[in-house]
Amino acid sequence: MGLWIDDGLHGAEGEIVSFLLAGQSNMAGRGDLTAENAVTAPDCLMLRMGRWQAMSEPVNVDRGVLEGSSPRSGACLAASFAAAFPKEGRKVGLIPCADGGTTIAQWQPGEILFDHAVFQARLAMRTSRLGAILWHQGESDCLAPEQLEAYPEQFLRTMEGVRAQLGDLPILVGELGYPEHGFTGTPAPLLREFNRRLPDLAARIPGCRVISAQGLTCRGDGLHFDTPSLRTFGLRYLEGYQALAAR
Repeated sequence: MGLWIDDGLHGAEGEIVSFLLAGQSNMAGRGDLTAENAVTAPDCLMLRMGRWQAMSEPVNVDRGVLEGSSPRSGACLAASFAAAFPKEGRKVGLIPCADGGTTIAQWQPGEILFDHAVFQARLAMRTSRLGAILWHQGESDCLAPEQLEAYPEQFLRTMEGVRAQLGDLPILVGELGYPEHGFTGTPAPLLREFNRRLPDLAARIPGCRVISAQGLTCRGDGLHFDTPSLRTFGLRYLEGYQALAAR
């Protein structure tokens, strides 16, 4: 007798709208997570082993990136994005592909992270409609001026490559956390310059929108948003997506 797995593919009712999560650790989510603050919703799913499962945090399992650290993921912005998404009979699916500590060079077409994200998105597209890419990345490219100068063309290649593989989907790009709110793990002048340039970079890509990180606070490690800020950030991503969809 075969084992039936409740994987979201058997007897699923209604359309699934899916969203690709890509970038580095602040997209994976490092917010402190407890049983009380975890986000759950019956109509939200996440991709695991190519199958849809009920969303539960941590959504984007990640690896430790510092020497001696253990793999750690926690609360993420995508959970509040999915929970607040207007369902109207639909379900929302999250496709977690973010990888902590990664640079934009590692997200170029043909690199492992890029190919993995495309592969996962194509698996999701068998049973869902791909809605957008949620992107947050850049801290690893704000460590030296030459990285910052190389970033725009690499970012454009990544996003053009994603669209060439998956279609002309909206792209939502989050700002990095601001130094005045505790984000001191990267040089402040480079971080500020990254955020200053981001709107002009997004303007070079039709259907791309920058999501503000103004006022969002750090969890105390100099690099990662705290849980309340991640919840707010997710709602801002949703507002950005709705603004693009309304065009």
